[in-house]
Amino acid sequence: QVQLVESGGGLVQAGGSLRLSCAASGTFFSINTMGWYRQAPGKQRELVADITSGGSTKYADSVKGRFTISRDNAKNTVYLQMNSLNPEDTAAYYCKAVFNDRSGWYNGWGQGTQVTVSS
Repeated sequence: QVQLVESGGGLVQAGGSLRLSCAASGTFFSINTMGWYRQAPGKQRELVADITSGGSTKYADSVKGRFTISRDNAKNTVYLQMNSLNPEDTAAYYCKAVFNDRSGWYNGWGQGTQVTVSS
């Protein structure tokens, strides 16, 4: 199993920045893709950005050029630098990791961290 602990959420004014972190721990053999999803009230959870263990990244169109995902494989930690935030970015942000525990590949999720952007 993998435990994912997110940090870095909070309240910020429009145009501001936040940096989210997600650290993975537990009993797993390896982690492949790590990523960030978000869910606003009344909306479906959506991919924000993800990154493979090799460093390949993918972004939602709505955050391209504003958000940057990175990871430290040695620390099993993924980061999301969020710049030029706007009220539409307000949501609960969840970390996801695709991990292998030698019996197969599984998805792990964090508990979420709230990001609120005021206008």
